[in-house]
Amino acid sequence: MSRKLPLGEAETARTACARALLRTGVVEKTGEVLSVAVLAEWVGWAGELASAMAAGLLAARWNAADVGTLASGVDAGGRALPSNAWMALRRLGWTVEVGEGVKVNDRIVRMAQEQAGRTLRSAIWRADVTAGVLATWPAAPGRRTPVEWDAVREAIPDGWDLPSGVIRSRTRQIAAFARQHGRLPADVFELEAAPQAARMLLLSACDGQQATLARADDPSRALLRLQLPTRPDPRTYADWTWVAFPIALRPTVPPGAVLHLPTLRVHQGKVRADLAYTHAVPTARRTGHTIALGVDWGLNTLLSAGAVQLHETGTITAVGAGAQFRAAGVLAKQHRLRRACEFLNAKTDRYQRLIGDSDRHCLAGRHAMLAKELGHLAARRSNLNDALARSAARWTVDQAITIGASVIYVEDLRSMEARGMGRTLNTRLSQQIRGQIVDRMRHLAAEAGIAVVTVPARGTSKNCPRCLVPLRHRTAPDRATTPGWKWAICPNPDCGWQGDRDTGAWQRIAARGLAHQTKTATDRASGTMVIRSVVDTLEATAVVKPATTEIRRKDRSKTGPTRRRTTRPAPRRRRAPSPTGPCGPAGKRPEGHTHTGRRSLPRAAHRHQGVTTISTPFPKLSASLEQGRPHPRPHRPRGAALGAGFHLHAHASPPKWAAPTPDLTVHMGSLS
Repeated sequence: MSRKLPLGEAETARTACARALLRTGVVEKTGEVLSVAVLAEWVGWAGELASAMAAGLLAARWNAADVGTLASGVDAGGRALPSNAWMALRRLGWTVEVGEGVKVNDRIVRMAQEQAGRTLRSAIWRADVTAGVLATWPAAPGRRTPVEWDAVREAIPDGWDLPSGVIRSRTRQIAAFARQHGRLPADVFELEAAPQAARMLLLSACDGQQATLARADDPSRALLRLQLPTRPDPRTYADWTWVAFPIALRPTVPPGAVLHLPTLRVHQGKVRADLAYTHAVPTARRTGHTIALGVDWGLNTLLSAGAVQLHETGTITAVGAGAQFRAAGVLAKQHRLRRACEFLNAKTDRYQRLIGDSDRHCLAGRHAMLAKELGHLAARRSNLNDALARSAARWTVDQAITIGASVIYVEDLRSMEARGMGRTLNTRLSQQIRGQIVDRMRHLAAEAGIAVVTVPARGTSKNCPRCLVPLRHRTAPDRATTPGWKWAICPNPDCGWQGDRDTGAWQRIAARGLAHQTKTATDRASGTMVIRSVVDTLEATAVVKPATTEIRRKDRSKTGPTRRRTTRPAPRRRRAPSPTGPCGPAGKRPEGHTHTGRRSLPRAAHRHQGVTTISTPFPKLSASLEQGRPHPRPHRPRGAALGAGFHLHAHASPPKWAAPTPDLTVHMGSLS
């Protein structure tokens, strides 16, 4: 299979990942078919060998000097280190130790070095952030002054683009270390222990002597060949054998995509493969957009999106009324799981303080049970966040594809910290998965050649989308004098725009993006597109003008004779006369428009019922109670069945601003 991907004009290569499940395997030497349990056991043995070697290498090199050497990108001789982590470690002379008496080939060692090298390379970012926070440690860690914020961002590489939440979380971690040890840590390597190595097989570090992958005759299937151990501690090369795995590819993998060796891991007794593939997609443009989709964030209304169009005259108009992605139920469940996790965390910490260093404490079993339950809750929260991110990103990209937009503008809320809205609401706003949704959005938009650009969020909900005048926010459109949050009214008499706050926000975001599209920059490391600052001259043109659409009316000029109209008062439904109406609600439909339902409604079901209206019990009920005998037919309110409310005795009060409705049922008889 060719490893080169042919690209056409205005196309680029995109690498994605699809999950697959290895359901069976065949030993090539004997033809034995392996079950799922045996397959998971063999892959687990190989993963255990690789993770043990990677963990030893991480523990030996978890220090500032070695991590700095690897991050510098050059060796002792001044030569550039290779991009592959395992090759860079071998250039530096960092080897792994194989267990005594265990025989593994060089490709297993490569996988261990690749895993350890990737982890050590990613540690330099945490080391730089921690060093910057320690160098500018504030007098009050919980409340930095503006000068201290500028100092810590200056001390961190690329600190001006770093979200403030990351700096705050790292500050809290250092403060906890200081409270426990009475001093500040020297660096991140003292603050954190060496990370653990996962039990997985990074087959991308191997070659044909360890693993091969090829497509089958069917484009939806592939064949993976891999050497696996037949025992947990292989003593000789005879304890390794070739196993063939048929893989069913997902429909998302194009037939012409180039497949890469997957990463294998054992999860819940099954072998799962993360299969990477590269395919051609349209190139996303940085500029030259005429139709853009603006996306605004919310709380219960997670996303509000709509499209605007840039005309040749330079005017910007809205396309449609927009749409909303409401996830109130999912976010409420997420909030409940978070509160449960906080409760279990506090309880587990309390048990740990009571247990101390004792191994035979009576609370040890309870502590282990709570820790296990806490892990289950954390997994549920993670799965819920992943599902919500996939659904929200898919909805947004579908909106852009339907409207024909070539770019999606999202407000940049990485540094947003909710304050002044109550403890509960602040926490819910701060723990939204905005970054994960944007990452998924970029992943899905790349398939259609749609660019995803982040724009500054300042002033998008504050100013009017048509005249840029600060808005007045009210509770509802019918409460124009009550300060609120949801409804926005423009005080400019020449404009007079009013609408939902989120509707005005996505119009401002999309218009700002189209006006500043020449200022779009592409990050070289990640490839993401961003507009970093707002230019006043360009912002003045980012106004959404009302669309002037031509109203086409139907031609009503007379083209023929007038149709003869009958003088009959009722429509001609039947040629034969209808039967007379029955005495009850059952039977055939009577002639005319006679209603077939209940002949008389109870007093509580009347539309003019009063607030103090109550039903009257049966006449013999009081007499039966006085004699001590139960009434054979007790009172049963039928208000819910008749549309009068959830109970016959409960009635809705009229609104305060409405005129009181006259009670027409005062002189009606009793229901009894």
